[in-house]
Amino acid sequence: MNKTITKKTSGLLATLLILSMLVPALASAGIYFSGTFSSNGTVSGNVYFNNDGDTVGDDVYEQNTVTVGVYSKNGDFIQTLQVSKATYEDGTSYYSIPSTVLNSVYDAIYFKYDNSVTENVYRQPSTPCTYCGIGGGGGFIPPTNGSVIEASNGSVNANDLKNAIDKFTEVTIKVNGDSVSIPVSALLNAKEGSILNVVADQGAYILPLDAFDFETLAKQIDSSTDDLKLNIGIKKLTGDDATAVSDAISALGGKQLADAVDFSISIEGKDGKKAAVDSFDRYIKRKLPLSEKPSATGTVALYNTSSKTLSFVPGQLSDTEAEFWRNGNSVYTALELTKSFTDVTGHWGKSYIDLLAGKLIIDGVTDTTFEPDRNITRAEFAALIVRSLGLSNVTSATYFNDVNESDWYAGVVGAAAKAGLVDGYEDGTFRPNAQITREELAAIVVRAYKYAGGKTTVDASTQAQILSKWSDSDRIVWGHQEVAQAIASGLMNGMTDTTLETYGQATRAQTAAMLKRFLSEVNFIE
Repeated sequence: MNKTITKKTSGLLATLLILSMLVPALASAGIYFSGTFSSNGTVSGNVYFNNDGDTVGDDVYEQNTVTVGVYSKNGDFIQTLQVSKATYEDGTSYYSIPSTVLNSVYDAIYFKYDNSVTENVYRQPSTPCTYCGIGGGGGFIPPTNGSVIEASNGSVNANDLKNAIDKFTEVTIKVNGDSVSIPVSALLNAKEGSILNVVADQGAYILPLDAFDFETLAKQIDSSTDDLKLNIGIKKLTGDDATAVSDAISALGGKQLADAVDFSISIEGKDGKKAAVDSFDRYIKRKLPLSEKPSATGTVALYNTSSKTLSFVPGQLSDTEAEFWRNGNSVYTALELTKSFTDVTGHWGKSYIDLLAGKLIIDGVTDTTFEPDRNITRAEFAALIVRSLGLSNVTSATYFNDVNESDWYAGVVGAAAKAGLVDGYEDGTFRPNAQITREELAAIVVRAYKYAGGKTTVDASTQAQILSKWSDSDRIVWGHQEVAQAIASGLMNGMTDTTLETYGQATRAQTAAMLKRFLSEVNFIE
């Protein structure tokens, strides 16, 4: 989703009751709806028109108001709503749907623009469901919608799924249990951009189908795609396994906000041969229901069943659910942790340090001290950037001749190199114990920003204009573009109003500040 749209809707998603978008050919190109429909007939929300060259919505860019039709669930027209332009930025026009009492109260209404783009909006049910998986918790999934398939016996009928996939680009499978077996044959001809929502009471997967190379996966187990099954597991931990997670959170001084849930995917052939699908080439969204409203320090965490430790996972927490992204499968939970250090009181970086420490991204030098003005090494920062992105360590390959597999930083340096976040020197070294400069810091954070989906484009003219404002920009050695991009994206500030000091060694506090800005910009934290 466009980053600006994500930012605009992140607050609304906490109570959003949108269930599914019916996406005709033009819908994904230009128009998005979001809204809420309450039980007293009040509707409010937003409409977004993206100016991406398609004809849909082209006539609205110069208008201050547009008309959106409202229809009942059986397609009968109810009334029109006049929506007013709120703002225009980055090629997107934002129109606000006012709080309006409709003529009648329906279980569902449709928003339509020009009879070509449609979205369902459902009101809150009279008896809240435990967890309905989409739209901020408490949403209602009607069984009559063709884009929702019930998997009551742990499997999905291939014909039903294929018909839904042919008709909709977003299909939801409602799981009554903790796993479902999906026939891959029904997914092979899915439209570009198709998404499969697998929803259970204890969590949800949002799976882009083009993240799967079914041909390659089938070959792994000597199967054909026609015989291949995709097994999705969303299993709440119980007994000793659940206790181990709770104990790990308590040991940190934290409070658990969600059950620990094991998200897993595997493939299975006709002969029963299986293989796990543990990693993807992109971030995959998941959701967890929360047991209570979190504070600002609430975070999603991965629980490592081998090391019995917890680590940060990129995500956003609303009042009722956690939405998070990672390119691998594991056990996930949500927690709340307040952490501070005695030596950051009164320090300019205290808010950044406390926040990231509470989110399991940065550690103290001791349990009570952080040493905010101490310099940081290249290996230490590689560990932080890998942790911030929720990446797994890579220990099977050595990318640099001065990094040995036995070194504590081998896995994080390997992960950072594999993701294209760090470079070595011409002699093949990484120099892990060298103190990192602000120029290197800016370059790595910009790469991480792009890896996480952030967009930053600075042409030569803009780059020169940005750097000309700083009296010491002539001391940038090689990272002119990266430093300019970091400044343009709001990731980097100067040391003074006129100096960048890119040649200077970065401190732990400066690192925390830049990481916080980066994570907020890509919506990996609130």
